[in-house]
Amino acid sequence: MATLFTAGFSLSIQKKLRLSLTTALAAVALVLMPAPQAEAATKKQAKTAQKSNAKTARSAKSSKAIKPGKAKAATKLQRVTVIKNGKRMVVMRRVPVVVAAPPRPSYGQLAGLHATQDPLELKSSVAYVLDQDTNEILFQKNENAVLPIASLTKLMTGVIVSEARLDINEIITITEADVDTEKGSRSRLKVGTQLTRGELMLLALMSSENRAAHALGRSYPGGLDRFVQAMNAKAKLLGMQDTRYVEPTGLSSRNQSSAKDLATLTAYASNDKTLRDLSTSPMHQVDVGNKTLNYVNTNRLIRNPEWEIGLQKTGFISEAGQCLIMQAKVSGRRLIMVFLDSAGKLSRLGDAERVRRWVEGQPAAIQKVGVVSVKQPS
Repeated sequence: MATLFTAGFSLSIQKKLRLSLTTALAAVALVLMPAPQAEAATKKQAKTAQKSNAKTARSAKSSKAIKPGKAKAATKLQRVTVIKNGKRMVVMRRVPVVVAAPPRPSYGQLAGLHATQDPLELKSSVAYVLDQDTNEILFQKNENAVLPIASLTKLMTGVIVSEARLDINEIITITEADVDTEKGSRSRLKVGTQLTRGELMLLALMSSENRAAHALGRSYPGGLDRFVQAMNAKAKLLGMQDTRYVEPTGLSSRNQSSAKDLATLTAYASNDKTLRDLSTSPMHQVDVGNKTLNYVNTNRLIRNPEWEIGLQKTGFISEAGQCLIMQAKVSGRRLIMVFLDSAGKLSRLGDAERVRRWVEGQPAAIQKVGVVSVKQPS
């Protein structure tokens, strides 16, 4: 009878029937058992079923396919300092691997300026070297290209504040208005910090402190708009026809100029002893409340004994690339150096070293190096 019954069913159905028959027989056995034994058997069956269900759930969870875009983030082992029971300990923990986004191309890269070749193989797409005393152009490369200038802006900020003859000991408070909303950059000068105008100038020129520079413009007589007007008026007075400022920090890519204009500004600012001293200060400590903040010069050439630098300023935003302007004495000559849109964190300093070695290599009769400028697309 059993054979005829199962002949017309599939193998899976046969298995289900066998399981059902087994369950039924077990139920009958439980009924026929004495009460204590039946209760024990029931508990045993329930426990077995519970284990089976848990095992099935774990198996199903582990066998789930990883959905696209849901892959686990990469991690790495890293030493982490923790405090446990009042003691400092170094432990190994797995932390996420932060993958940096690819850098955005600068305006110079988009304009194709990096395709320009030069004899010194500079990494900056724009360069200009001028003898300050004779106005002799020693080197030029895309010197008329108008590009964002990043924190080189702060040199003009320093010029305006210095020539306004404002009280350098006046206390200025950092406010919410000084917080960067352009790039979201950080600052150690928290809202509410109080410093003198002189200290703010030092931090702006030496270590490119954005909130310090913005506070200098905001506290100018007439406010920030009047300060920016003064910046543009000074640029026009100096003959900087390719230059435009919209704010005092350089965070905006709309602050733009050319290498020739920046050479003019650098030569002019180098006559101001205050600007020379502040921009070339190696380091400075600022007392803020119960903390002391240590600031260093953003231009490491300042700490290089092979360099005699009279004035300098660095700058960087993605749109501008790495930038540097300097007045330095090389082989007895006061040179103005401008490097814009350099690719690489230290490449602007490397370009300055290349120019210095080139000048020192032929101090008797320096031959001018000319590079045909690339016309910017309209």
